[in-house]
Amino acid sequence: MKKFIFSFAALTIVLTLYSCKSESPKPKGSPEYISEIQQWHQKRIERLKEDNGWLNLVGLYWLKEGKNTFGSAKNNDIKFPGNAPSNIGSFFLEDSIVTVKINPDVNVTNNGNPVKEMNLKNDMTGNPTILETGTLRWYIIKRGDRYGVRLRDIDAPLVKEFKDIEVFPINEDWRFEAKFEPYNPPKHILIPTIIGTKEEDVSPGQLIFNKDGKTYKLDAIDEGDKFFIIFADRTSGEETYGAGRFLYTDKPDSNNIVILDFNKAYNPPCVFTKYATCPLPPKDNYLKLKVTAGEKMWGEQH
Repeated sequence: MKKFIFSFAALTIVLTLYSCKSESPKPKGSPEYISEIQQWHQKRIERLKEDNGWLNLVGLYWLKEGKNTFGSAKNNDIKFPGNAPSNIGSFFLEDSIVTVKINPDVNVTNNGNPVKEMNLKNDMTGNPTILETGTLRWYIIKRGDRYGVRLRDIDAPLVKEFKDIEVFPINEDWRFEAKFEPYNPPKHILIPTIIGTKEEDVSPGQLIFNKDGKTYKLDAIDEGDKFFIIFADRTSGEETYGAGRFLYTDKPDSNNIVILDFNKAYNPPCVFTKYATCPLPPKDNYLKLKVTAGEKMWGEQH
């Protein structure tokens, strides 16, 4: 009888532990708020899969001064993937101007029009020149003094294979009314990048919020009608991407209040592809707390 009682008690403990372990934490917040975050997350997944999303990048090639031949053949300066024509043409980088010349027997278009030779606008202009052949799309990016070719394949396998990104349970406690404190004059900050460069940006002010009796501050970057925040925290490199996460907010209201919602914190594109040139958190945006909200790490990168 004693053996039976002991065995039954042991089984009860095991089942209880298993039940606790397998139960996922429930979302915390009003039904409307939980629905809002779920819809935001779904749109985020859909944007990643779009033709101008981050999942279809298949190449990033930095240009040298002068002539740069490109195509899938091994003898090119820039070697495109195997589904590209062997010898497409040449890029020419001269005094920060990039032009392209397409070989006579190759069909390359821009906005549906055949291209043989043209100047190429880079992404910093806000309207880069996009060239196409087959399923491939490419354009010029500018990072500091460097110019590169960013290549997409709209039929890239990752677009078809990608399902979702794991997130922390939705928790309205990670939605803060942060105080916007302007810098006068605006503060110049250095933004390091994943490719080793540094870019100077301007912060109009800092966002100040309180969590568990402690005060935290983040430098915001002005992006038109939004603030952009690049931050890292004590989950970085563990549950979340080691190089930090991104977050957008609306501009301050009449009382200088900004809604800072970490449930909308998301991974930079470098999590999904090695062909992105992500900015890293500025030195004052490393939070000494674990932000257990928003997107977790995707894949095996940390």
